[in-house]
Amino acid sequence: MICIATWNINGVKARIENLCQWLKDSGPDIVCLQEIKSVDEGFPRLEIEALGYHVETHGQKGFNGVALLSKMRPDEVNRGLPGDDSDEQARFIEGVFTLGPRAIRVCSLYLPNGNPVDTEKYPYKLRWMERLSAFAENRLALEEPLILAGDYNVIPSAEDCHDPAVWAGDALFLPQTRAAFQRLEALGLTDALRATTAAAKTYTFWDYQAGAWPKNNGIRIDHLMLSPEAADHLVRADVEKHVRSWDKPSDHVPVVGTFDF
Repeated sequence: MICIATWNINGVKARIENLCQWLKDSGPDIVCLQEIKSVDEGFPRLEIEALGYHVETHGQKGFNGVALLSKMRPDEVNRGLPGDDSDEQARFIEGVFTLGPRAIRVCSLYLPNGNPVDTEKYPYKLRWMERLSAFAENRLALEEPLILAGDYNVIPSAEDCHDPAVWAGDALFLPQTRAAFQRLEALGLTDALRATTAAAKTYTFWDYQAGAWPKNNGIRIDHLMLSPEAADHLVRADVEKHVRSWDKPSDHVPVVGTFDF
């Protein structure tokens, strides 16, 4: 079995103790991190390498930034989402790994938030989603196991938030946002968590404000999207909700897919 996880760490230096504890406890084989908020040379790789992980980063000072941690060295690493050479935000990294007789592609992505919606941030979000769909379509043509894992900043449906009315005008839940996510799914991608559970109130993010965590006022915005070749090997997907109760937590928790590759 192979475990592939995604986690918006919300500052890797601030959460390094939590990250290392989680790696020891859960032992995922490949981890996709988002919002590392660190330049590549400042990433605390020594602590992670000491736990047996290889580290690849695509960092940026102060915000954004993504990383791949893996128990096996990747055969290939690509940084940046294709489609806009002028986009300098560090939001995408792809690794190719050999698992027995097959290669799998694992991408860590941090999709733009898009708020406030009356600024350039929202059109940027929609353009980024178009680029992601084009990338996915290109990779799906290879007919290989592909996992697009990350913080999508998309609430796919009303069931994925505690109160849809609260999110009605938010970039994460606008009809255009959900339609763009549905177009991505329509390419043939499977939402791993929804493929394995229909449980209500399944969330991956709880705001630090207004008692969201103790009240379970959460949203589901962290997703593992799978190509058919990956979905065929999906055993289960789990939200490691307990991590949110740790000291100095991220406002997101890990989502872990288990595969029988």
